[in-house]
Amino acid sequence: MSEPALQSKDGVRDVGVQEAEAPLKEANIPPKEQCVEMYRWMVKIRAFDRRCVRLQRQGRIGTYAPLEGQEAAQVGSAFALAPGDMMFPTYRDHGAMAVHGVPLERILLYWNGRVEGADYPQDVQVFPPAVPIGTQIPHAVGYAMARQYRGDTGIALGYFGDGATSEGDFHEGLNFAAVFRAPVVLFCQNNQYAISVPFSRQTATQTVAEKAAAYGIEGIRVDGNDLLAVYAATRHAVEKARRGEGPTLIEAYTYRFHSHTTADDHTRYRAAEEVEMWKSRDPIRRFRAFLEARRWWDDQSERALADEVEERIELAVQTMEQWEAVNPADMFNHCFADLPEALREQEEELSEVLRGGDRA
Repeated sequence: MSEPALQSKDGVRDVGVQEAEAPLKEANIPPKEQCVEMYRWMVKIRAFDRRCVRLQRQGRIGTYAPLEGQEAAQVGSAFALAPGDMMFPTYRDHGAMAVHGVPLERILLYWNGRVEGADYPQDVQVFPPAVPIGTQIPHAVGYAMARQYRGDTGIALGYFGDGATSEGDFHEGLNFAAVFRAPVVLFCQNNQYAISVPFSRQTATQTVAEKAAAYGIEGIRVDGNDLLAVYAATRHAVEKARRGEGPTLIEAYTYRFHSHTTADDHTRYRAAEEVEMWKSRDPIRRFRAFLEARRWWDDQSERALADEVEERIELAVQTMEQWEAVNPADMFNHCFADLPEALREQEEELSEVLRGGDRA
């Protein structure tokens, strides 16, 4: 594991990317109970992710975006938030969403195409996942500015991928955040591919974090497979935002082990050797070794956790499948108070098709 002390390098704080095996400073290690809980979440999220892929292959949910390999980036960052802080996720951040309070059943309903999948408990501060690339960045900034105007201490954390840095939303969001010193953390999970497009085709800069300098804010680059380094970097940014000291751009350098979605084939654009090299940096295996070295975890604990996780995920699947089949007409709801004429005609046509009619 890397040392979570924040070292400055060329104007960008670099946490653990170059020193992946450096020893931790004991003063920076969270308590045993928190470390174990973060590990438990990583294991749960991976098991849930793998089950979702199988559910999709069985036709029990729709197209799904796997997150395996990015567990440390999601758990470490989510643990740095307070319950009242708002999270703005992408379609691949269901691990972070679960940590911040979204029930697994709701995540499954979302991937099953149900609007109820974005209806969270009242006290869960999570915005529905953004599928358009980058749109959640200005949402997060605007929300943070609103909290700022109200004078409370809540902050926002907005997730996005490396591909979003090529969108105008990224640049506009960072500029607004910087100018108005919004209490927001902008968290890029750089898994190095926007579908099949490698990071080298997104930007000529070596990192995402260095882009922060153009907006006059702090940039941090962190080893996204190092749970404690991610937690330390995000906690630093969260506490700074809460003190009214402005936004931070964090780049978590990581890797997705599998395809962009279940509709993609990553073997067509990534070499097997590259994937295997990154699997050797598996964030879960790394953190388990860290826990075992301190006698905080053992094989018996692992077996008990596996049984608990399997039972919890099975309950979530059963709950999801108790719902009736999705009504395709739901796509016309919840967007307009008064449906535009063109959409009204389409809704009527769909209703007739569903009733067995034919307007052709």
